[in-house]
Amino acid sequence: MKLFNRTPAGVRAAVAPTDRVLTYAEGPGGYVVATDKALYLGETRLPWFRIDRGVWDEEGLTVVTTEGRTFRAPLPEPGRVPEAVRERVMASIVVSQYAPLDARGGVRLVARRTDDDQVLWEFVFDAGMDPQDPGLRALAEQALEETRRSFGV
Repeated sequence: MKLFNRTPAGVRAAVAPTDRVLTYAEGPGGYVVATDKALYLGETRLPWFRIDRGVWDEEGLTVVTTEGRTFRAPLPEPGRVPEAVRERVMASIVVSQYAPLDARGGVRLVARRTDDDQVLWEFVFDAGMDPQDPGLRALAEQALEETRRSFGV
């Protein structure tokens, strides 16, 4: 019987000294490590507040960031990594509110808590809407102000 479950040196070396390892799994591309502050996919560090979603299948993990970038990590034996990803991404979300804008659709307003305890707001427009459209941006900003007042954030 093991008295201590030691984190392998390769896992400890892969994460920032200020991050606390929660769980990890090893795949063909290296370690996938979930810490209190970020998800490490090999050499890539993704802070939790920058991850929009993680999707699991029998081959591994696909992570989509809030900027729309996609990362794939094959993990034949994911261990507790899927639960940690879900829990940490959900814990970073302070508010997620949908606001209809016009006949074309709406926007999801998402507030996420950053590592330094700030609140970062983002707009997630419905498919087919142009986030650069000044009219839509103005409507989204108005919806954001109403949401911020409503939630006190």
